[in-house]
Amino acid sequence: MSGKKRRYSRWRLAVQTAAFLVILINPFLNYYWQFSFVQGWYQSLGIGKLWFVSPLEGLESILVSKTVYLPLLIGMLIPVLLALFLGRVFCGWICPIHFLSELEDRLLRLLRIKRRDLWRLPRMVFWFALIGELLLSMIIGAPLFVFLSPPGLVGREIMMAVFFHTLALEGVIVVLVLTLNLFTRRFFCRYLCPLGALLAFLGSKRRLLVVKREEECLKCGLCDRACPLGLSPSQGEGASLYCWNCGECVDACRLNALAFRWRAIGPRVQSDSQPRDE
Repeated sequence: MSGKKRRYSRWRLAVQTAAFLVILINPFLNYYWQFSFVQGWYQSLGIGKLWFVSPLEGLESILVSKTVYLPLLIGMLIPVLLALFLGRVFCGWICPIHFLSELEDRLLRLLRIKRRDLWRLPRMVFWFALIGELLLSMIIGAPLFVFLSPPGLVGREIMMAVFFHTLALEGVIVVLVLTLNLFTRRFFCRYLCPLGALLAFLGSKRRLLVVKREEECLKCGLCDRACPLGLSPSQGEGASLYCWNCGECVDACRLNALAFRWRAIGPRVQSDSQPRDE
């Protein structure tokens, strides 16, 4: 595969690395140099006076407290708009769990270890994870995902190591998520991540899609095998709400049958083939 064809993978890795460095370096700046311009991690990240709040954590807080807090809504605004226009782009390009999973993939390829998706669940599990998490949070009266979110735990564990020179027990969840990748690629991201489900729901009418040109496609299946979420871009699933626009399938296609396209405002973009359900 030519260097040109790996363009999205390289850009994605660069963006993921930069995003990870934010939560890696920031605690050192806060603790050793009292530099507080950037604070927090991707559950709640402050840059100067601008705060970004994860949509799921914000929604949880509203449901549990039964209070609508204006600064919280403002903090959720940019992530929500990002999901509305680009879908699960946080999952595909920024999430520290995906970044660590990509490093895990590269290590396995280096060791020549091949994997198959051994555990495949119905896609509906993805939505049950979101609904169940929200219901459980309201029942116990605490924002569950705020405390147990794997993406949030990465930043929290780094903070704990820098500020308190220890690690929290909840960090085992991150190890478990990465271990599940050995059995099914992105198992947690595919089926169990309530944040990913919420972002997928918000991005169901997203403007940026992976679309297929039927006349160019040879049905070779390279794009399907490349998809970390087990989707079938060859059957139009790059335009489904499950896709997180990572670009792996676009890079894998040798004939440029797949490409990112902006959906026109108004009529729905039609794929050349219909997505299939598992």
